[in-house]
Amino acid sequence: MSEAALLDAARAFLPRARAPHSRFRVAAALEDEAGTVHPGVNVESATFGLTICAERNALFGALARGATRFRRIAIACDPPSACMPCGACRQVLLEYAPDLEVIVASEKGPPERIPLRDLLPRPFLEF
Repeated sequence: MSEAALLDAARAFLPRARAPHSRFRVAAALEDEAGTVHPGVNVESATFGLTICAERNALFGALARGATRFRRIAIACDPPSACMPCGACRQVLLEYAPDLEVIVASEKGPPERIPLRDLLPRPFLEF
């Protein structure tokens, strides 16, 4: 699957996001090593601490389905912009997919590809 197609897959999940408080919908499409795409959307709670981000939603669902190795994650948001994973998502993604490539929409031009390690250069890891 091309990176543009993976980003389009993320965009297709945006209507499923539940963001009644922030009105900032986010969707993610996580690609495993077999090419299967695992979707995730943000789901908000009135107590923001219970909210789940799209990226962790996608990862946790993929893990629950037995996927263990991942190549790329595409992230789309509404309103459209180049939205990056939050710090918590960066940490959890790095623990399960340290070589992951993050694909986000660019404000202008083609999608941007960023190695996850560049987004979290000094992660907390087990000893």
